[in-house]
Amino acid sequence: MTSPDITRREAICTTAAAVTAAGTVLPRDLYAAVTQSERKLRIGVVGGGFGASFYWHQHPNCAVTGVTDLRADRRDYLRNYYQCDQVYDSMEIMLKQARDIDAVAVFTEAPNHLPHCLAALQAGKHVICAVPAAMNLEECQQLVDAVEKTGLTYMMAETSYYKQSTITARKWYQEGKFGELFYCEAEYHHPGPVYPKPGGLAIDANGKRTWRYHYAPMLYATHTNAMLTAVTGERLVQVTCLGVENEATGKRQNAYQNPFCNATAMYKTDRGHGFRGSQYWNGAVNNTVRAEWYGLKKSFLMRTPYGQPPTLVTARDKTARDDAGFQFQEPLVEPIEVPKWYATDMLPPALRHGKGGHDGSHPFLTHEFVDALVSERAPTVDVYEAIAYTAPGIVAHQSALKGGEQLSIPDFGRKK
Repeated sequence: MTSPDITRREAICTTAAAVTAAGTVLPRDLYAAVTQSERKLRIGVVGGGFGASFYWHQHPNCAVTGVTDLRADRRDYLRNYYQCDQVYDSMEIMLKQARDIDAVAVFTEAPNHLPHCLAALQAGKHVICAVPAAMNLEECQQLVDAVEKTGLTYMMAETSYYKQSTITARKWYQEGKFGELFYCEAEYHHPGPVYPKPGGLAIDANGKRTWRYHYAPMLYATHTNAMLTAVTGERLVQVTCLGVENEATGKRQNAYQNPFCNATAMYKTDRGHGFRGSQYWNGAVNNTVRAEWYGLKKSFLMRTPYGQPPTLVTARDKTARDDAGFQFQEPLVEPIEVPKWYATDMLPPALRHGKGGHDGSHPFLTHEFVDALVSERAPTVDVYEAIAYTAPGIVAHQSALKGGEQLSIPDFGRKK
C-alpha cells in the first residue's frame, strides 16, 4: 500500500454515514459504501478477456500498475483499456519483476484459478479472482490454507452477490421482511457452452477447445449458490443431484470426463431449509441467472427470461376459492421495481454507472476489493464465503455421478 494509513474507527464512521436512496444501508452492506481515504491500491490485472470488464482505473483509491495475458492482442487490449503501459508477457514474469503491485486480479481460465492464486499469494500479493474458487475439494482446502498461512486477502468476484435483486433481498432479509425465509431456488441457465461451434465458448476461432468444452455444470454453481448464502448466511450441508446427458457429453470425450450437460441439485442448509440450484447448458431454456426467495411473510421472485417482471408476494388475511371450490389464503401479488443500487452512494461517484455486465455488479466488486484493503478488513466474499459457494457444487457433481446419492458437504470455516 501507499499513502497515509486509515484507522478502522475512521472507516466504520465513514461507512456508517452512507445511506441509499431506498433507505439506510444495513451492516452487511456498509462495506460497499464510500470510504474517504488517500491510500492507493496498486493492482496488476491478469487476463484480457473478462479481466477487462472491471473499473480499477476509475476507482479513486486504485491504480493499475501492471497488465498481462499470454495473448498479445489481449495484452494490447488491457493496455488500452486501463491506460497502463507496464505490460508483461505472463503472470509469472509480472510477479517476478514488478515492484509496484500490491494485489493481483486473476481472470484466467477456471482450471488455472487455484495455481494462479497460489502463485500470487506466495509472491506476497492480495488476490481477487473470477469464479469458481477451485475445481475440487482438495483445491478448496489448499486455498484456505494458503490464505491463512500468508495472512493476505483473497476475494472471489462473485457477481451474484452484488446483483441489484440480491442486494434488495439481502436488505429485506436483514430487516426481517421475509419472516422465516424457508426456501430458495436459483437458476443459472446458459445454453451453449457444451456445443463445439468454432468461435463460441467451447471452441475458439482457431478451432481449439477452450476450458469450457463440456465443463461440468455443477463445477460452476457459485452464481446460484450465492443467491442463498449471500442473503441469509446459511451454509449448504447436504445435497442430492441429478445430471442429464446428451449425445456429446455422454461420451465423456472431454478434459473433465464429464457426462452431463445439465444438472439439478437439491440442498439442505445448516438451518434445515431447502434450496434448489439448477445449472443447464443445453435444452429449451432461455439464458438467465435468477433466484426466488420464499418466506412466511413475503416472497420475492426475480425477473424471469419469459416475461414475468420482478414480483413481490405478501401473505394477508384474505380468502378466495380455487377452481375446485376450496378456500385458500390469497396473497397479494404485485410487480415491483428493483432499486438501482449502483446509482446510490454505496459507490464512489465515478463508479455509479452500473456498467460491466451482470446486472451492475462489476462496480461493486471493484469497490469492495479496493475498499476492503484500504480499510484493512475482510471483503464480503472472502475465502470462506467463496468456498461456501464453490464446494457445494463440487459435491453436487459427485452426487450426480453416483446417480443422485445424498452426500454431505464439508465445512471449510467462516470469517475469524
